[in-house]
Amino acid sequence: MGVTAIVGANWGDEGKGKMTDVFAGEAEYVVRFQGGSNAGHTIINDYGKFALHLLPSGVFHPNVTNVIGPGVALNMEDLFRELDELRTRGVPEPILRVSDRAQLVLPYHKQLDEWEEERLGDRKFGSTKAGIAPFYADKYVKLGIQAGDLHDEDRLCKRVIAALETKNILAVHLYGKPPFSAEAITLELLSQAERLKPLLCDTTTLMHEALKRGERIVAEGQLGALRDPDHGIYPYSTSSSTLAGFASVGAGLPPGSIDRVVAVIKAYSSAVGEGPFTTEITGSAADELRIRGGDAGEFGATTGRPRRMGWFDAVATAYGCKLQGATEAVLTNLDVLGYLDDIPICTAYDIEDDVTDRFPVSSRLEKAKPVFKTLPGWKTAISHIRRFEDLPPSAQRYVLELERRIGVPIRYISVGPERDQLIQR
Repeated sequence: MGVTAIVGANWGDEGKGKMTDVFAGEAEYVVRFQGGSNAGHTIINDYGKFALHLLPSGVFHPNVTNVIGPGVALNMEDLFRELDELRTRGVPEPILRVSDRAQLVLPYHKQLDEWEEERLGDRKFGSTKAGIAPFYADKYVKLGIQAGDLHDEDRLCKRVIAALETKNILAVHLYGKPPFSAEAITLELLSQAERLKPLLCDTTTLMHEALKRGERIVAEGQLGALRDPDHGIYPYSTSSSTLAGFASVGAGLPPGSIDRVVAVIKAYSSAVGEGPFTTEITGSAADELRIRGGDAGEFGATTGRPRRMGWFDAVATAYGCKLQGATEAVLTNLDVLGYLDDIPICTAYDIEDDVTDRFPVSSRLEKAKPVFKTLPGWKTAISHIRRFEDLPPSAQRYVLELERRIGVPIRYISVGPERDQLIQR
């Protein structure tokens, strides 16, 4: 057995949580390989509705080992809060393993993130203020703190002091705030460490041994291809790679082990945060789509912010599927569009009278205007349907048109938030 990577083809918010939950039912391991608690995966099951931020989406399956890989930005406080919520709501204690190489999101990361967004004002990037950019900055200038450092109090204290040398200069002289206390932060970390230590292990060896045994692994990504810092809409990106190719790095898996890449796409477009969004709609049309979207409307699982809404963007989605190396796609929220007489699809961009179906670099993307093709709607509920052949002809045509445009077979169609509201082709 190889590895199935489940990733987003767009801006995030595609519905990856539900699909990871579905695929986890047939796996032995689910591993998160990047990002932190700055985005959420919404899952609805017999226990209720949950928004997971750090926990892998296999935690509702008692036989699945859930792994937080070395590429994850680990906020201990957020992790414990999620575990406590599961327990409070009657979910059996999940099997959880955390990489001792995963690095910690610290209080000063979140504070610096918030101060910088405030300083930028109208130039802000739409950060969730979860500390992710300062965290990854520290990681790559070698000021990060690994979870394994929690076993050595002296080393931990020295690492915190080193990290604060420049941060306190920023706090005082750039932001006009009081300096951070190395002693207070170290004591807080040592207190939290007592709960984390039993979960720590060498998850890379764990993954390799699972592969040798032929066990099934699902690698779960956060956000989507257009938020990748190298290939996405820079600088309106996240700070870690959102691509399936990074799963081997962030999860500690051999590169050749990933033999299935499932790109999750949505039947329309939505995004949280700043930056160009070519098919965006506003006003009452956006409000209606936002309210109808998903189980509780289109609002960010982490921030609660209203998502920006738009029609399906075949240019961006085809690009995202290509970046992900998608072997197949999942189309979510098809049921949401059942109220529309006609449904626009963006098939190309008009950039200063140059019409193209290739996704451009950010400087040109900001000038892009959508070129739409309109398909007839189906004007009926489809959430009860479980076979593609039973969908209304207009809904079938819509799916086939999207499939042709993105160049990837759509193997699954989600027609509602529940696990069983799924059509397999």
